[in-house]
Amino acid sequence: MSIRVLIVDDSAVVRKIFSNELSRDPQIEIVGTAPDPYVARDKIVRLKPDVLTLDVEMPRMDGITFLRKLMRHHPLPTVVVSSLTAKGGELAMEALDAGAVEVMSKPGSAYTVGDMSVELIEKIKAASRVKPVRTSDKAASTGSSISKLSLSKTTNKVIAIGASTGGTQALSDVLQALPGNTAGIVIVQHMPENFTRAFADRLNSICDLEVKEASDGDTVIPGRALIAPGNYHMMLNRSGAKYFVRVKEGPLVNRHRPSVEVLFKSTARYAGANAVGVILTGMGNDGAQGILDMKNEGAATIAQDEASCIVFGMPKEAIKTGGVDEVKPLSKIPATILSQL
Repeated sequence: MSIRVLIVDDSAVVRKIFSNELSRDPQIEIVGTAPDPYVARDKIVRLKPDVLTLDVEMPRMDGITFLRKLMRHHPLPTVVVSSLTAKGGELAMEALDAGAVEVMSKPGSAYTVGDMSVELIEKIKAASRVKPVRTSDKAASTGSSISKLSLSKTTNKVIAIGASTGGTQALSDVLQALPGNTAGIVIVQHMPENFTRAFADRLNSICDLEVKEASDGDTVIPGRALIAPGNYHMMLNRSGAKYFVRVKEGPLVNRHRPSVEVLFKSTARYAGANAVGVILTGMGNDGAQGILDMKNEGAATIAQDEASCIVFGMPKEAIKTGGVDEVKPLSKIPATILSQL
């Protein structure tokens, strides 16, 4: 059965490009397009799409306001497609808070239309597997499901975390539960440039840890979490006893940049048994071989379980390799991490 998609964007050019590119995939059916939320509202009722793609900057009603209304009254898996700007990144974070499953950038300097199409198709397929929750129900069910934890001493270990679809909320839950003296953390979340900066800033404002978008040469120290910048790979490195990151351009790995695989393989090489590897919700197999490399070098490895994942793709593939020591629900992952330090 095909995935029925409604495209909402005020640009006729974007609507045409998206329609043409997405229609190339036999699993996707474009059931309609809409230039603004008012037209979209009527078409959602009439056409009953499975997934919505939504711009955030539109006339008459902005996409964030529309998404909040939609998630209150008619929850629908939504992929937000925003402009590749700092402002777009901030709006994307608001969209995730409002209930979007995923965010991505429109074609721009960092994306060809082909690259964008592959990524958007992947995100639509992932979104189609998500059972949307009404905003009021979501607030009640997620709440403070993970208690704030404590750590009696700091360590020189490194925690490497990889995530994709659904990972923004999962990471928020995990990092908020960790104490401010937790071992240094390095993170790859599949997300475009500028979006990662806004994501890091948002997490920094709600966590005891310092959370920042990584820059080349940043040190990995207790109390700090570094998030790989969109469109750049991030690798762990070491000089003597000091850990730091390298942030570099390079080819896509497992169709991603940043790639979890790149981070995990470098962590296996430079941290070995001093590392903890964590793979969270996401579509695809990015990081599966890397987490096995980490385990083979003596690292403790953890995967999120199927029941708590938005998409059980990346954890499932990692578990298949034999590279995962423990499979835990999201609510138990912070405590499991701390038990390994």
